[in-house]
Order: sequence, then structure tokens, then C-alpha cells
Amino acid sequence: MKKVLILGGGFAGVEAAIYLRKNNFEVTLISNRDYLFVYPTSIWIPTGDASFEENCIPLELLQKAHGFELIIDDVESIKSLEKKVYCKNKTYEYEYLIVAMGSGKMKHKGLENTLTICGEPTESLKIKDKIDELIAKGSGKIAMGFGGNPKDPSNVRGGPTFEVLFNVHNKLKKLGIRENFELTFFAPMKEPGARMGPQALKMMDLFFNKLDIKVQVGKKIEEFKPNGISFEDDIFIESDFTMFIAAGDGHKIFQNSDLPLNEAGLVKINDYCEIEHDYDDVPEHYNVFAIGDSVALEGPDWRAKQGHIAEVMARNTAFNINAMEENIAERKGYFEHLNILCVMDSGDGAAFVYRSDKRGLMIPMPVVGHWMKKGWGWYYRNSKLGKIPRIPGM
Repeated sequence: MKKVLILGGGFAGVEAAIYLRKNNFEVTLISNRDYLFVYPTSIWIPTGDASFEENCIPLELLQKAHGFELIIDDVESIKSLEKKVYCKNKTYEYEYLIVAMGSGKMKHKGLENTLTICGEPTESLKIKDKIDELIAKGSGKIAMGFGGNPKDPSNVRGGPTFEVLFNVHNKLKKLGIRENFELTFFAPMKEPGARMGPQALKMMDLFFNKLDIKVQVGKKIEEFKPNGISFEDDIFIESDFTMFIAAGDGHKIFQNSDLPLNEAGLVKINDYCEIEHDYDDVPEHYNVFAIGDSVALEGPDWRAKQGHIAEVMARNTAFNINAMEENIAERKGYFEHLNILCVMDSGDGAAFVYRSDKRGLMIPMPVVGHWMKKGWGWYYRNSKLGKIPRIPGM
């Protein structure tokens, strides 16, 4: 059996491992964490509507369910021209390599004065602690926002910001203390959320007005401070707690590797997720792929990195590797699958969001939408563990 080495135990890496095992490849997955963190449902941790443990799937259970080898280690460098991956405890060789390590985060002055829902998983618990402290106090000012990366606009996470903000509003309302809190949404771009389409952009404005959430957009972020946020033109927002999702850039490991990178430091791939080097000394059967947040995503201006796109890349890569081994000419690409698809939760409801080249939709789903997203979380966990059948395309 051919050996496939996968770097990363997130959505993309685990999905690739599952589908490669279906084709009887010998798969080794290296992760620096011993669990897969389900980021889409972690939005409920800050408000106490979900526990941290509910959002973690032990990789050991996934290993037992699908039969891949699991190694917990830290990757230090990738030397693809040598066909070697150097980790803290050992050096690994491979016949096929899949890079699925996620991305880094852009640096902002004073970022240590913020917490994020899209970074280290345990930060979700720190956000909960901060919100609980303010609830115990009985009043406060909370600001939540996200940033952009002008060198790679696809690596932005706006949806979770809206979801946590709306869920915090809903919790404060249930407690009967919403009027004691000032909630503010902020972003440096003029039309945050525009990638979801014009209809969604108008509806977001309606949400903010209806929920009495202040908005600060269109001004560059100068610095995060312990008591608020400084923007250009001497604009300052007071904040007792700031949650900020920085835009993604290249993983720090890529700087110590020989992978081809774009201007933002993300791995360059083709439609089939293959890494294509310009070097003259590329070895025969290079066989290196990259998927998920690690890559420089190509496509329309509104493109965005989401879990379902990462999983499409993973399944396609598994198919393409098997086709290479079977000498089959057919390949599967990710371009045709690019879209934005999510259920944006608010705690007491949700909105269905869809965007493609043909149309953009945002459909309110009061009450039922919230439970649909809760149901998806249950489905994701149990289908990944092989306890229930998987729905085609999900």
C-alpha cells in the first residue's frame, strides 16, 4: 500500500484521512492537538449554550473508527523536495503528502488585548469568562469585529463574529439586562459581509438596527487597547471586552519550508489541489497536495474559506491520489464547488446564507434555524465517528 502523510487534524485533514482509508491507503495523520475542534458550533461556548467538550472529537476515536495511524507531534518544517517532514520528535518520509495545517493570523498592534473565537480552541472558554464577568457586574461595553487581508481577501472569518455577537445579545436579553450593555460591531472595510451578497448586506443592517448594536466600519484599525479600540481619524471605541477575528495569512511553518507561497504566505495549488513548483529540481512523482485554510484559494472576488470547501478539497484529493495510483486520467477540482453556504445562528433563530456566481440569498429562519444548526453539530460528530450514515455531499 502507498503511504500518505497528512499534516493537520482539522476538517480538511480528517476528511482526507477518512476517504483515503476507504481506498485502502496507508494513512498517517500528524496533529499538534489530540482532538478535532468543531469551530462552527463553538460559537455557543461563550454564552454557555455548549460545553467545550461537546465541540471536541477525540482523534483517537476517529483513528479507531477509520483505521489511520495517529501521531501527536509538532511540525517544524516541510522539505518537499527531499520528501521529508521534520517534526519535534521525529522526521517522516512519505510517498504522498497532504498539507492541511490551517493558516496563521495577521498581526495587529495590541492584539493581546483581544480574544478570538477562530484561534486556539481554549480561547472560547476565556471569552466565556470575560462575558460572565460582565454579566456578574451587571453592565458593560462589548465590541466584536473582524479584519481583512488585502493580500488574500478569501481568508476572512466574518460569520462567527456575527454569530457570537447575536448570541450574546440574546443571552443578555433573556437575563433581562440587555439595556445595561453597549454592543458594538466593527470592521475596517466599508461593507463587511458584502461577500454574502447585496441582499445579505441589507439584512445585516436591519439586524443591527433592530438589536440596537452600534456599528463602526470603514476605518483602519490602529491599535487594540485594554479599554477599547483606536481607529484612524482619531476614532475610539470604548470596550470592557473586545473579541476580534484577525484575517488569516500563511502558517508560520511555511516560512521554514520549501512550498511555493503567494504574497500572503499561503500555499499555491492548482484546481486539483496539487502543489506545482517552478523549480528545476523537483523530484519525479512529487505528489504534494494542500487543502483547506493552508491554501491560496482561487476564484471570484467573493470567495471565502469554509469547512465544506475544505472537505470538498479533501475528498477530491483522495480521489485524485487514487486515480494517480490506478493510472486513471480523470481528476476532480474544487473551482466548480466554490460557494458560500452557512446557517448563521443568533441563539433564538438563524439565517440561511448562500452565495454563488449566479445569486446571493439570506433567508431568515426564526427558531427552527437555531435547532437546524444544533442538529448539524450532532450529525457532524456522529457521522464522522461512523455511528450514523453520512448524507451524500455533507
